[in-house]
Amino acid sequence: MTLIETLADVRPGSALAEAMEKRTEILRLSEAAHDAVLLPRDPGGLSHGLRAALAARMARHNRNEALADHYDALVERAAEKETALLAQPGTNVDDPRTLEIVRHADRLTVAPREATRGHIEALRSAGITDADIVRLSELAAFVNYQVRVIAGLTLIGAGK
Repeated sequence: MTLIETLADVRPGSALAEAMEKRTEILRLSEAAHDAVLLPRDPGGLSHGLRAALAARMARHNRNEALADHYDALVERAAEKETALLAQPGTNVDDPRTLEIVRHADRLTVAPREATRGHIEALRSAGITDADIVRLSELAAFVNYQVRVIAGLTLIGAGK
């Protein structure tokens, strides 16, 4: 069973489980995307711990504590004390680079339509490379996709 199925509480033998069987490729690709954005071989300038903390934070912004708990386990596994506290919305660090990363992750989660070219320039000014800006955007896109898929499946499962 995939993370999405587990967190959406897809019960074996249910109508939802049967429907999900027809979507195994999507679920497999979602699991692969999870690993690619959270645990890449080359994390660039976004460490595994920072990625996990941001993912937990995004899940909390979306009020999905079960998903946040999953990411908290990755935060713990990364053992990066300096980024672990970022898993909680409202927390931050003094480092200007990390501060700009967190601001952008929050923006992409809470108010994505407000993101502008100026925000990208602010990331660059804080020393964040274009490759890391793309990595951050991929992370935000994936976690927010995950939250929505889980919410949708949970609603479908509750109605059956």
